[in-house]
Amino acid sequence: MADVTLRHVDKLYPGGVSAVSDFNLEVRDTEFVVLVGPSGCGKSTTLRMIAGLEEITRGTISIGDRIVNDVPPKDRDIAMVFQNYALYPHMTVYDNMAFGLKLRKFKKAVIRERVMEAAEILGITELLERRPKALSGGQRQRVAVGRAIVRKPKVFLFDEPLSNLDAKMRVQMRVEISRLHNRLDATMIYVTHDQTEAMTMGDRIVVMKDGLIQQVADPITLYDKPANRFVAGFIGTPPMNFFDGTVAADGGLRFVEPTFSLPLPEAWKTVVGPYVGRKMVFGIRPEDVGSAAADRSADAPRFKAKVDVIEPMGSESYVYLSTGSNTFISRVDAHRTVRTGETVEVAVLMAKAHLFDAETETTVV
Repeated sequence: MADVTLRHVDKLYPGGVSAVSDFNLEVRDTEFVVLVGPSGCGKSTTLRMIAGLEEITRGTISIGDRIVNDVPPKDRDIAMVFQNYALYPHMTVYDNMAFGLKLRKFKKAVIRERVMEAAEILGITELLERRPKALSGGQRQRVAVGRAIVRKPKVFLFDEPLSNLDAKMRVQMRVEISRLHNRLDATMIYVTHDQTEAMTMGDRIVVMKDGLIQQVADPITLYDKPANRFVAGFIGTPPMNFFDGTVAADGGLRFVEPTFSLPLPEAWKTVVGPYVGRKMVFGIRPEDVGSAAADRSADAPRFKAKVDVIEPMGSESYVYLSTGSNTFISRVDAHRTVRTGETVEVAVLMAKAHLFDAETETTVV
């Protein structure tokens, strides 16, 4: 396997349209890195540049100790798994998996050994004589992954490989790809728009927006210490709640908005003090606001809100509340007795809260 390094990589399309700007990343040998972000953020373009399917406008891409800017895709020693599987419909599963090796003039015995080994790893040995049209979506995806495995490449690239599967199959394949990474001890770069996939699969996650890296970190760091409001809102299900207001000095620092105010932790004084009188955004995750927050901290500050909608999710419920012009979500135990239309007292776990600069959207605390 090998590490992958991108330094100051740009991608400009005709007309000056920027798809990726000053992209810098080092993927370590055997690491599983996920590129995540909304549609159009540049994540698939970045993956295609690593694969050699898109030319870069500026910068360098290295695989191992070799700069591959001008190296054709077939010579980069990578294997790519596409969203649409890209299987040959007239070939059997065996022949689809063996095709790349046949093109490279591998001996039949080596091809058979590699195909059978990959099929066993993926649990598709009994499917080798079938054609793609006789397979389910999940089985086709396994074949596409198997075709990559037999190559034994330095780097595996995955371009939204699970987006065509149903929810249950996506969860199953997510686990299988993670298990495959552990078994192969391979370098993998995975693109998705689904933050749940990113959080559950990646050793590190690269969050992108408008062609720019917003933050690179492990899943827990992204969740607990987002670099800015975009990352805070994109990572987490349900997403973080945001309230617009100001910081006031009133016998201590407070966050103030039209319908409530909250005392800020004393530990924030040095960092937040310079923002007194300025517009700020208060962020709190659904599990840290509401009855769950009250359970975890008896002295948590409180304000009143109206229950608009309740979504039972089995073991928990999502409660949608409103106060003035603000709407927000609380994640609570499903057995809590809450009724639509009633006014409830909402507790806030301040130790888990965040403040963002309203102008730059960067995290203050």
